[in-house]
Amino acid sequence: MKLQSAAAIALLILFAVVLPCHSQISKTKPSPSAKGEAPAAAISIISLMSAHGCKNFADTLSASPAEKTFEDNVEGGVTIFCPTDDAMKSFSPKFKNLTADGKQSVLEYHGVPVYQSMSSLRTSNGLMNTLATDGANNYDFVVQNDGQDVTLKTKVVTAKITGTVFEKEPVAIFSVDEVLEPTELFKLAPTPAPAPAPTPEADAESPKPAGKKHKSPPAPASPADSPVSSRKGKVAASTADKNGGFRFNGGAMVVPVLLIWFAHLLL
Repeated sequence: MKLQSAAAIALLILFAVVLPCHSQISKTKPSPSAKGEAPAAAISIISLMSAHGCKNFADTLSASPAEKTFEDNVEGGVTIFCPTDDAMKSFSPKFKNLTADGKQSVLEYHGVPVYQSMSSLRTSNGLMNTLATDGANNYDFVVQNDGQDVTLKTKVVTAKITGTVFEKEPVAIFSVDEVLEPTELFKLAPTPAPAPAPTPEADAESPKPAGKKHKSPPAPASPADSPVSSRKGKVAASTADKNGGFRFNGGAMVVPVLLIWFAHLLL
């Protein structure tokens, strides 16, 4: 009897120890890390960008209220276009001249509130809203592909996607070679001025510039002007004068003879 009582007590003690442990084990669920997948909230967009050539942009974003805007959209899906360090360095003087709100808008302009893979960007060309879009402030840009290349066009600059930093739903991060500049904050890129329309005067053929006048050789002297003709003329004139004088002198000799002959007849 005592043996049976002792066995019963031992069984009760065993059940009292084993059952709570089994219950606790059955209630334990594997953590997400045990599956090898991290939840979306655990993705650090700042760390990813810093480690893949966008450190300047990541540092600027982490020091701005815009970081919270990005973090709030991670779970629902977000696509980030992070400018490379060289692009941010070139843009730094312009960025410093912006107001605090302007700086935040520029940073948020580099995020899209939906997940877009590279393959979808290559096929879904067109306007795309950003995290900076707010009512009348469009803050949008155009996605355009040329074969495998994808560009983001504002009316100020055109940026090209140069690499994939991270691409796993719900987050996609791509590096770009230019800082996106929204028209709401920056002047439009200058367009070349059209060529002036030609005027009727311009269409008419302008007279050719007069060249140096070529002096023509003097005309040959006429026979009357030649030295030979001149000498012949002088000789002829001299001969005529002599003949005339001879005739005059001959006439002077005939008159007295006639007068004498007439007087002789009268006598």
